[in-house]
Amino acid sequence: MLTITQALFDQIVAHARQDHPDEACGVVAGPEGTGRPERFIPMLNAARSPTFYEFDSGDLLKLYREMDDRDEEPVVIYHSHTATEAYPSRTDLSYANEPGAHYVLVSTADSDDAGPFQFRSYRIVEGVVTEEDIKVVEAY
Repeated sequence: MLTITQALFDQIVAHARQDHPDEACGVVAGPEGTGRPERFIPMLNAARSPTFYEFDSGDLLKLYREMDDRDEEPVVIYHSHTATEAYPSRTDLSYANEPGAHYVLVSTADSDDAGPFQFRSYRIVEGVVTEEDIKVVEAY
């Protein structure tokens, strides 16, 4: 289960809406070994595409060095889908190389009449996708 604060939830959704119609992407880092998302890090979609996202390799290297210096790890890796449901695509699976991370997808398409967005979380390990529950809390 992903436990995330309301503030982080809101920041991820706001980033997805802000970058629409392009896909948004980013990371929420947390203290190593805790599994607790704490630091919101919106990233630039280097692809600038409504159907594809890509972290800039230089930005990603800088982020991993920064997390290493701060004894952090990527707890949540998120991106948005602008025209489809919040479910990992084949391309998303090929990029999923953090088996300990929660992969959050936000859909800014109203594809299921459930409202203006979907917010879903998955574990992706060796290409196997498992959806997980999300618990939104005020604070940890």
